[in-house]
Amino acid sequence: MRVISIPNRTTAAAEIRAVGADEPGCRIMAPKAVFRVVKISGLTPVQANILKQEMLAKGGEAAVSRGVVNHSVERTDVLLMGTLRQYDELLARLRMQPFGLARLGEELRRVLENAEGRRPYCLDCRGRRLTIGERTLVMGILNVTPDSFSDGGRYSTLEAATARALAMVEEGADIIDVGGESTRPGHTPVDAAEELRRILPVLEAVVPQVPVPVSVDTTKAAVARAALEAGAHIINDQWALRDPEMAALAASAGAPVVLMHNRRDTEYRDLMGDIVAYFEERTAAALAAGIPPEHIIIDPGIGFGKTPEQNREVMRRLEELNSLGFPVLIGTSRKSFIGYTLNLPVEERLEGTAATVAVGIMKGADIIRVHDVKEMVRVARMVDALKR
Repeated sequence: MRVISIPNRTTAAAEIRAVGADEPGCRIMAPKAVFRVVKISGLTPVQANILKQEMLAKGGEAAVSRGVVNHSVERTDVLLMGTLRQYDELLARLRMQPFGLARLGEELRRVLENAEGRRPYCLDCRGRRLTIGERTLVMGILNVTPDSFSDGGRYSTLEAATARALAMVEEGADIIDVGGESTRPGHTPVDAAEELRRILPVLEAVVPQVPVPVSVDTTKAAVARAALEAGAHIINDQWALRDPEMAALAASAGAPVVLMHNRRDTEYRDLMGDIVAYFEERTAAALAAGIPPEHIIIDPGIGFGKTPEQNREVMRRLEELNSLGFPVLIGTSRKSFIGYTLNLPVEERLEGTAATVAVGIMKGADIIRVHDVKEMVRVARMVDALKR
């Protein structure tokens, strides 16, 4: 006798089929075997009351603020708890409800579908292609800065940077990420001219020599524009298109974008809820600018605007980002939260990085951004063999 793990309908159907049930039985019973807890924020008491009663009528459960019953609160979060079958029945009822619940039902349907998992697809990086979702992709870090926290100054010459890019491809990197401005705590900001002075010669040398896409790690549209003209394929933006010109630039250039979660403080109302809300707002801005959804990748920003404890919590709950429906990139390599946890200097964080990479992939990461490419490629391939 044992409790088995049922993460989605596909697994449920396989387990039901394995005991000898016929196909009609599999189709009927599979949605009853998958349980989901969905959190919805900011509903009115009227919306919450209707949602709770409808979910209870289907045999599920819904937790709301105590003040909902007498309307003593203006807004409430709602925690829905039920099987996929119960959600299917709930969604059918919500289509007929007023007070914005029909629209909410469509959003709930999308979230539940996203939680079932992403199908592999081809990401066109301005002519160079990657398959997302088939295996974990590895982004190799190439910092051409004098002050990066881990490898500052090591690849500041054109020869050293080019050699490192070629070595990372040989070690299995799927993307080379070129950055010209440090983002470590206490870093000295640089202007666009200095950032371009650092990265343009590297891009001009590396892009023709490597067969993989090259991303530019920048928050400045002026830098991204020059990098794209030099042949870069992806924009990796740590402020998620906050530069007013960045979204339109990415859209017109046909460049995929990595949108990272970032903020200047660590005061959260609801850590994962706030991160999801941030991505909902930033991805909506990207889509409105004409960036197609298949060109959007999200990064929870490990090490940015988060305490060590918050970084660990994001890693533990990373699969909650799957509800958004976009590929997830994580950049945990040698980060300070590993150092705080293990009490180790930056040059001794290889094993800690490997642990975060393994957990991240198991929790749904599609791309890992790392310094130690050879070692992390091995970790990724082993975890893929276990998971995929």
